[in-house]
Amino acid sequence: MNTHSENFEIKARLELALTASEKARDLILKYYQSPDLHVERKSDNSPVTIADRGAEEILRAEITQAFPNDSIMGEELPPVEGTNEFKWILDPIDGTKPFTHGVPLFGTLLGLEENGKLVMGVCRFPALDEVVYAMKGGGAWWKIGNQEPRRAKVSDQSQLSESVFCTTTMTRWETIGKQKAYEYLCRNSYLARGWGDCYGHMLVATGRVEVMIDPVLSPWDAAALVPILEEAGGHWIDFAGNPSIYSENGLAVNAALKDEILQIIAQ
Repeated sequence: MNTHSENFEIKARLELALTASEKARDLILKYYQSPDLHVERKSDNSPVTIADRGAEEILRAEITQAFPNDSIMGEELPPVEGTNEFKWILDPIDGTKPFTHGVPLFGTLLGLEENGKLVMGVCRFPALDEVVYAMKGGGAWWKIGNQEPRRAKVSDQSQLSESVFCTTTMTRWETIGKQKAYEYLCRNSYLARGWGDCYGHMLVATGRVEVMIDPVLSPWDAAALVPILEEAGGHWIDFAGNPSIYSENGLAVNAALKDEILQIIAQ
């Protein structure tokens, strides 16, 4: 497949991801802040709702109709094995805990692998009416409501003492034996906040935060983030510095602070 056809194939899937995530958003918002929302617990004690499952069903139906030969992996439903080089990785509601508590910092994530490399990502925030997206070589973009998309770029802040550090769940740092690194980042950054899940990573991609770290995560939490951060001029990497979504940890960081943050985590 030549470069032109590759770009065409990825662009077509990006357009599908944007429209499919809008349809998922409409369903999710029917349940958001609903007093009748029932929350179940999965085997790992994490929450799941009818909105999670329904949104993933919508995403899969849209993908299968448009690209029936693509593979699909998602958080809530069994994987689908395709017959070509493309694989979708879905998280219908990344941040189900904020969602169930009526907090708007949750997102719908669609990542795309081509021959094992992440080439496209969409992160839509239903309750905020925002979306951040990117495809390999096409830049990262941030669209708010009906405004025209603007380029998403990481900040150029190089001093940790002037930087904002975010994370998802503070107790997980102790679980993985990185409590000292967490405490160091809290003490030495300008501001430490729990603006977590995909929202924190997109804060980095749009230049509003310098560092967002997830001590524990799954592939569907991360797949959409890698191409977005890279196209925004930053990095989405695991604790070893590799752009892997299968390491069960990861962080978004601007280019200027990448090496320092990795050194802190390695302590």
